[in-house]
Amino acid sequence: MPFVRIDLPAATPADEAAAVSGAVHESLVAVFNVPADDRFQVIGRRAPGDLVCTPRYLGVEHGDKVVFVQVACAPGRTVGLKEALYERIAREVARTTSFAAADVVIHLVETARENWSFGNGVAHYAVQDRTRPS
Repeated sequence: MPFVRIDLPAATPADEAAAVSGAVHESLVAVFNVPADDRFQVIGRRAPGDLVCTPRYLGVEHGDKVVFVQVACAPGRTVGLKEALYERIAREVARTTSFAAADVVIHLVETARENWSFGNGVAHYAVQDRTRPS
């Protein structure tokens, strides 16, 4: 059920954008045990100046080409799993694209399951939760 937003520089070639998308999704499948067919992403390309990233923060040196990844998902995963996800996404993006691992900035947003609809105006997980015994 993760919903992913990926923001890239406008000059990012289509194959690199697809590689970032794939690296994020494959990392979610491997680390967070997300079903392989649970893929919801918005990929945006941003004009110069639209992606702002400080050159140095918390000991990380950022280049002039950064990718922002925001993952909205249900709460409940451990800090260790989150750390493993961040590491894997950064590593796989760096391995499959020209982005450096240091330039992969990730933001995880946890939201309750009843806040999701996957179509037809149905709160799919809220309906599911009402059928579970208390």
